[in-house]
Amino acid sequence: MRARRVQPARYGLFILAAIWILVVLPLSAMAAPYAAYVIDARTGEVLHSRNADTRLHPASLTKMMTLYIAFDAIKRGEISLDSKVTISKHAAAEPPSKLGMRPGQTIALRYLIRGAAVKSANDAATAIGEAISGSEAKFARRMNRTAKALGMTNTTFKNAHGLTESGHMSTARDMTTMGRHLLYDFPEYYNLFSRITADAGVRKVSHTNRRFLAAYKGADGIKTGYTRAAGFNLTASAERGNERVIVTVFGGTSTTARNAKVAELMDLGFRRSPSKAPLNKPSKPVYADIEDTPVANNSGSTPGGAGKTIRLVGAVTTSKRPHLRPTTEDAVVIATAEAPEATSPLLSEDITAAIAQAVAAVPAEAVQTASLASVSPRPTSRPKGLIASINPAKVLKKTQQPEVVTRVSTSGGRHWGVNVGRFPSRYAAEKVLVKTALSEISTLDGTLRKVVQRPQGYDANFLGMTRETADLACRRLAARNVSCFMIGPG
Repeated sequence: MRARRVQPARYGLFILAAIWILVVLPLSAMAAPYAAYVIDARTGEVLHSRNADTRLHPASLTKMMTLYIAFDAIKRGEISLDSKVTISKHAAAEPPSKLGMRPGQTIALRYLIRGAAVKSANDAATAIGEAISGSEAKFARRMNRTAKALGMTNTTFKNAHGLTESGHMSTARDMTTMGRHLLYDFPEYYNLFSRITADAGVRKVSHTNRRFLAAYKGADGIKTGYTRAAGFNLTASAERGNERVIVTVFGGTSTTARNAKVAELMDLGFRRSPSKAPLNKPSKPVYADIEDTPVANNSGSTPGGAGKTIRLVGAVTTSKRPHLRPTTEDAVVIATAEAPEATSPLLSEDITAAIAQAVAAVPAEAVQTASLASVSPRPTSRPKGLIASINPAKVLKKTQQPEVVTRVSTSGGRHWGVNVGRFPSRYAAEKVLVKTALSEISTLDGTLRKVVQRPQGYDANFLGMTRETADLACRRLAARNVSCFMIGPG
């Protein structure tokens, strides 16, 4: 009887052991490898490193490169923010996270950039790559050329979005390098990575990293990433006073655990970085004569050997301005009281007659003879004021006392701005600027956020607006109970 009572207990132990071997151990083995890298953004000095050169799955950190190339293509004139992009079936079929666009739908590039940067939309990233290079495969080759130019030596891209694909790998060091170049090479676009929400054209989207941005003081970007193979990844940057730190973490076990680890490494970075350090921006990449990196096959080999050389230099080598018409150097003769009938081949008969009539009406002692030996074919060397006025005395007066125009009309230019308050610290002013820009994006989008230090505190200003836009923005902000007044030119 005792043997029969012990037997079920033995079976239970066997079952628990089998579950442990078959389920728990494989799950623990599936955990993504951990890697971390911390630098002083100002100097590039390494403050912490762990498995920084281990090639791992970058997930949506890939989109940092996609956006970098998009910014570069805009700068080169290959495409513009207002370019209309047609969504392909391939882009529309990308799995979430996505904007949910339909095949054949057209959308401005600026909305695709917002969707990729803020929501981390895979369909938006694919559409960006196709719009710039014609296909995602060609865009991936451009990504690899750019990575090589930036010094990302252990990175290989296969797609524009970062979903798991064989051979699509990077490292914590390389992604930190990527984030630093985004910050310093394209500062005019960096504010995208701190927007809690954004208008992506088809709908309003929320930032995938809004928890960390809201919780960590000074955090202003950059990019999250998650796949089952990669774990929870994050490249983040934060600024406090004169110090700025960039941290990359691969292989977090959850969003909460990853954010806590990044915050811990951020604190470590601020402790170790000096309060004052010279700003040593990274060198911008040189694209000329960079070899195309062939896409490796699933076995890891590179088909076709060395790639061909493709130049990405987009500098303008020819001018669209029309050439000057060939002319001969003719003497300019000005009518005087002594020679009222003098004519010049460069002046029309009507103008010559008008000058002669004016000269005859002026006393001889008030008229001085002006002689110009020749006129160069260049437009800038034509006698100023000769044709504009038919009174030689006034012509001579204007020539002797030239009028200098110091400012053009500012009524229609972007010389206006608005002030939304004065605050005790720069951080408080910058925080209000970000919140205000997000709440009134329709009128403040594209403006320059600037904090100006005054003896009484820090002014939070939006600059680069027309008078009408500034007036509209102030009225809309006042309706939201936000203090606002306009700032005029100068």
